[in-house]
Amino acid sequence: MDVEILARVQFAFTIGFHYIYPPLSIGLGLMLVIMEGLFLKTGNKIYEMAVRFWIRIFALIFGIGVATGIIMEFEFGTNWATYSKYVGDIFGSALAAEGIFAFALESGFLGILIFGWNRVGPRVHFLSTIMVFLGSLFSAVWIVVANSWQQTPAGYHIVGTGMNARAEITDFWAMVFNPSSVDRMLHVWIAAILAGAFMVLSVNAWYILKKKHLEIAKPIFKIALLVATVFSLLQLWVGSRSADGVSKYQPAKLAAMEGHFDSSSAADMYIMGYVNKKEEKTSGLKIPGGLSFLVHGDFHAPVTGLRAFRPDERPGQVNSVFQFYHLMIAVGITMIFLSLYSCWLWWRKKLFDRRWLLWVFAWSVLLPQLANEAGWFTAEMGRQPWVVFGMLRTSDALSKAVTAHQIIFSLILFTIVYIILFALFLFLLNRKIQHGPVDYGTKETIEEGNRRDNPLLERRG
Repeated sequence: MDVEILARVQFAFTIGFHYIYPPLSIGLGLMLVIMEGLFLKTGNKIYEMAVRFWIRIFALIFGIGVATGIIMEFEFGTNWATYSKYVGDIFGSALAAEGIFAFALESGFLGILIFGWNRVGPRVHFLSTIMVFLGSLFSAVWIVVANSWQQTPAGYHIVGTGMNARAEITDFWAMVFNPSSVDRMLHVWIAAILAGAFMVLSVNAWYILKKKHLEIAKPIFKIALLVATVFSLLQLWVGSRSADGVSKYQPAKLAAMEGHFDSSSAADMYIMGYVNKKEEKTSGLKIPGGLSFLVHGDFHAPVTGLRAFRPDERPGQVNSVFQFYHLMIAVGITMIFLSLYSCWLWWRKKLFDRRWLLWVFAWSVLLPQLANEAGWFTAEMGRQPWVVFGMLRTSDALSKAVTAHQIIFSLILFTIVYIILFALFLFLLNRKIQHGPVDYGTKETIEEGNRRDNPLLERRG
């Protein structure tokens, strides 16, 4: 088999599996900050129990995320040595910043977050929760900055020629704030927050369906629903901004995302469809001139199509880019509709009356994961045939010594290890969910705890 295809499959598999966990840790980090902040403000034991429960799940996700992420750094050297040499100065600075300013902050305060209960004061513990959340945010910053530089390079110059060529930073902040980094960073942050919010919604919906821990599940469900509603709507605006950047800096990718070939005509916006690459035609349900309107504000304005680029400068899998992009959009719209409909039921005091809706929420943890994976594949496959856009082709970035058999062997080993890790993750996660957020389960004992720990509530009683 082709070495390039195998190397790409291996990296897609490892990063796709790893990408399950960092968004969850970012989103759960925000939920922990909100719940612990409410506990400090109100003194209500419900929020403390919820925080203690979700910290255990956060620690599990963090650990699996670290274990699955390390392997990718080795792949840069084993399978993509030419690429690593070419972008080493750029990636080295970004990854160093991630380790110093993000991972150290997150892991340093993680110990206090997990083991600090009854050892430090409540304000110090709350500070550690905030620091862990900020550390996860900063970690995403530097990873997305490095990847965004591949999409829209800036702040560099090329040193050397041929196989000895490499990119060196000339302006660090121009590299950091390259044309796509801010929009992509906001897009990733919001997607991560939605992943955490829908995980909280999922678990608490299951508790409500099973009539377990209702005194905790219902208020926490409402908090997560508010977060999901606000950020799903915000994602619609940020996603539109990101698409505008793609239309300006990567027109071939935008054309692939919408299956648009003819540069001389208005571009339709497809709701769903299929791209026939051989015949250069796209069929499906569409809004005539919709893409032209989004890009130019005019339903009849032409948009650059794939025919404007040489065949070897177009994304190779146009239909795959198209399908992944539309899957991301469909899931995003589904999350918006689900959140708004639930808020309407909440306003009518019927939020927990629809069992079918609770079952939808119980499975809704999959929605942000689908959107995140589909968005990532859209961005990476749409950039092809470039690994660094306009500068280094993917076919030229491979290690010269690695063989197809070596990649197949390592891919099989990674698959076995990742299956074991995923099974372990699901087993431990299920145990924690089954155990629940409280060691004692009645509403009366929670009220007793509130009165014991909050004299103000005692006086009110």
